[in-house]
Amino acid sequence: MGIPTLISTDTASNSALIEFTSGIDSTYDEYMFVFTDCNPASDNVDFEFNGSTDGGSAYDVTKTTTWFYASHSEAGTDPTLSYETTKDLAQSTAFQPLSFNTGNGADESCAGILHLFTPSNTTYVKHFYARTQSYRANDTSWDCFASGYMNTTSAVDAIRFKFTTGNFDGVIQLFGIS
Repeated sequence: MGIPTLISTDTASNSALIEFTSGIDSTYDEYMFVFTDCNPASDNVDFEFNGSTDGGSAYDVTKTTTWFYASHSEAGTDPTLSYETTKDLAQSTAFQPLSFNTGNGADESCAGILHLFTPSNTTYVKHFYARTQSYRANDTSWDCFASGYMNTTSAVDAIRFKFTTGNFDGVIQLFGIS
């Protein structure tokens, strides 16, 4: 991994979403979004993202993805490693889940990193992968993995983060990797 350079920081305070509509260009071949303490107002909701090829007018980039997780309950029971087909996208414009059923309690939230590769390239699709740690509404810790590609040769120039419903608090930073 190269050296990360902070491009911008956005803080959600009872916000519906966070969008990065600038700073994603041909300056870097890799961009990294670091999200911390993303705590939803609604209980049992997924943290998710989507891309835009028109500066943020529409977030509907077609994606093909895969999603799996490892989990363990607070009580020390039910360890699991599982592939979650309901979080996969197959040539879909839907938002890609990064967490699953994140809780809204004071001790519940999610945090993680999303890597996006060559978003300004107009020859190839745009690959990404993410790893998210989520504390769920059922007192279970989930280590979530999402990866895939945005099936477009247009430049991806904006990214939106949100929960499936409701507002949230949290911080998201955008880094360029040189």
